[in-house]
Amino acid sequence: MKTSTRLMLTAALAALVTTSACTTDPVTGERRLSKAAIGGIGGVLGGYLLGDLVGGRRDRTEKILGAGIGGLAGAGIGAYMDKQERDLRARTAGTDVQVIRQGDDLVLNIPSGITFAYDSANVAPQFQRTLDQVADTLAQYNQTYIDVYGHTDSTGSDAYNQTLSERRATSVADYLAGRGVQTARIGTRGYGETQPIAPNDTDAGRAANRRVEIKIVPIAQTDLR
Repeated sequence: MKTSTRLMLTAALAALVTTSACTTDPVTGERRLSKAAIGGIGGVLGGYLLGDLVGGRRDRTEKILGAGIGGLAGAGIGAYMDKQERDLRARTAGTDVQVIRQGDDLVLNIPSGITFAYDSANVAPQFQRTLDQVADTLAQYNQTYIDVYGHTDSTGSDAYNQTLSERRATSVADYLAGRGVQTARIGTRGYGETQPIAPNDTDAGRAANRRVEIKIVPIAQTDLR
């Protein structure tokens, strides 16, 4: 990470801490970071780290080359991802899966309520049909990297949530691989409870935070040189 970028992140975190991130103990008067604030800071850092591929681009590129997968010419990347986005939206229509466009990348936000039973990492039978549609599309558009991210709410210990998020990401990745998506394209990472997208102090917020995300990144020809 460049020094200037690190300084910018440090400044952002400092601003967060000095505003709403601290709470005051009513007895001692001591100010400290709340658990919610710590989660928010994790989200800031995680959002930045998500800009790269799991395992690093060099390692992932070597696997892609070994699998004989080609890259996209720069001028054709946008159209390729446009078509893939349309197909994914059509195949997940009527479900709770969100298809989000980030530049030339796509992110599928999948609530765990439709993916897993409570405290389980086994893909729920009622979700398999939808995941089959996702897998079929990803297999068709094979000139992409795929990252699968697991997330939990803040209920339970940090260590347990981290392990559960990793198991869920691996479970979805294995399911995709079993439906024809090349394993060389897939990376997984569990973030535990460190990347909340909603407050963890309500049932609805915790439900939103329990999710799996699939990030789809085009493989450019320049990546393979």
